[in-house]
Amino acid sequence: MKERQFLSIIQGTLYCVCAVTVLVVAATVFILLPEGVTQDENSTEPVVGVVDVEAKKDDVWLPPDSSFIPKASNAALVAYGKELVSHTAVYLGPRGKVMTISNGMNCQNCHLKSGTKPFGNHYGAVAPNYPKFRARSGTIENVEKRVNDCIERSLNGQKLDTGSREMKAFVAYILWVGQEVPKGSIPKGAGLWELKPMDRAADPAKGMYVYQKNCLICHGENAGGEKFPEGIEWKYPPLAGENSYNVGAGLYRLSRFAGFVKTNMPHGTTYEKAVLTDEEAWDVAAYINSLPRPTRDLSQDWPDISTKPFDHPFGPYADGFSEQQHKYGPFEPIKLASKKNN
Repeated sequence: MKERQFLSIIQGTLYCVCAVTVLVVAATVFILLPEGVTQDENSTEPVVGVVDVEAKKDDVWLPPDSSFIPKASNAALVAYGKELVSHTAVYLGPRGKVMTISNGMNCQNCHLKSGTKPFGNHYGAVAPNYPKFRARSGTIENVEKRVNDCIERSLNGQKLDTGSREMKAFVAYILWVGQEVPKGSIPKGAGLWELKPMDRAADPAKGMYVYQKNCLICHGENAGGEKFPEGIEWKYPPLAGENSYNVGAGLYRLSRFAGFVKTNMPHGTTYEKAVLTDEEAWDVAAYINSLPRPTRDLSQDWPDISTKPFDHPFGPYADGFSEQQHKYGPFEPIKLASKKNN
């Protein structure tokens, strides 16, 4: 009898150990699965530790993982392109080791996380939509033209030769990021957050207070930024002054800058967890874009002036609103007038 009881206890103990082992293994697999990736119950393929390009979170498109770059047919060019986007100043800045054609900012100062962050100016919509007509130039533009626009405006520099290795690398990487996006579509999270216009003008004075409270600690007293100790790249990019973007850059439009800061600033902000209110975003954008910065001849922009955006801050305009209102608002009357005339 005692022997039987002993065997029964041993057998029960073994069952418990097996059950616990199965649970631990299952829990480990679940934990190790990356966000957005699930194991198909009928699949015989191993789980790869990356977020698939089709993975969604709240329907926001996520980019391909950069660990896939070596599998691209033009892997070396794509990898160089990512490096140029991430560390533009090292190669093309005032102390650039390839050429000196830009103000020293990196592309990813505006196109966050190498152009892959949702609502951080990511590149997901480029591959499926270019070449495309753009009203600013009044022409059909290719990716090369778009890259040079950024270099000349946001980096306040000189355009790249379209046949250069650097241009080919920029284009290869940007197209790689959006390679899986269906043609003609714009994935959610591309570009910048669209803020609803306020019923008043954005106020630079109120924006200065927002800046001092939330931005000064990184970007400095005069929004001039801070460089890393080696003096080549910016730890915190300049938002104003001679080293910043010029008046022809997209971020000089208030809606663009306000949308950028809403979902990305202060550091650590995301579209899911904003820090600033909408009004604070509009006002701090007004403050930043009221500060001195490089100029640019924009006389060739918007050949059809009726297509100018509501917040393009330079006339002439097809409507009767002033440059002041086009720069700071209120914007709703401008938008309503535009709808009536179209």
